[in-house]
Amino acid sequence: MNEPLRVLIVDDDEVVAQLHEAFLASLEGFVVCGIASTGPEAVSAIRTTAPDIVLLDMHLPGFSGLEVLRVARADPGRRFEVVAVTAARDVDTVREARRAGVRHYLAKPFSSDDLRRRLADLRDDFAAARTSTLAQSQIDEVMASRTWTGTLPKGLSVETLEAIRAALEELPGASAAEIGDHAGLSRVSARRYLEHLVNGGAANRSLDYASAGRPTTRYRPTA
Repeated sequence: MNEPLRVLIVDDDEVVAQLHEAFLASLEGFVVCGIASTGPEAVSAIRTTAPDIVLLDMHLPGFSGLEVLRVARADPGRRFEVVAVTAARDVDTVREARRAGVRHYLAKPFSSDDLRRRLADLRDDFAAARTSTLAQSQIDEVMASRTWTGTLPKGLSVETLEAIRAALEELPGASAAEIGDHAGLSRVSARRYLEHLVNGGAANRSLDYASAGRPTTRYRPTA
């Protein structure tokens, strides 16, 4: 049996950190190796506890979560995956997080199922990495999750997700209906995939009040 994945919790809200700790205790395959509440504490904890996964808030005393990543990843040979769990929703932070190697980005408030799916994706990826060779299905899972979103919700397919992603790149600022038309999908189906990309930090949404009546939701890739 594989060793449980070591998780470092970084959040300046003690109650939230305790909730994360209790939640992780309920999941198979994870163990909390430390809790930090400031930027400097987080860097120190990463260096001393060698976590596999860091649950990282972006707004921290001392310096930000992005600075934590810059400092900690500068250490040679130090490797860990990051799930951002934060109230920060601005485009610049999401883009910088993606460039810094954040694997999943969850904007507060989010559900326990949202976090469970992201952690399950990482657990599966670590399990695959510990195998000397991979079956094609395992390769496909790893490549799909690293491309945009990790484990897909029921009813979504990797192939259709990539079609929506391509349409989004070609039509930045388009509505779900416009992107759906481009990809050959209904507005409702396109919106499900677009919202999945938004939840995973690969796209962002904004409201367009230029037209009469209800505002139009428009989507753009984050980078």
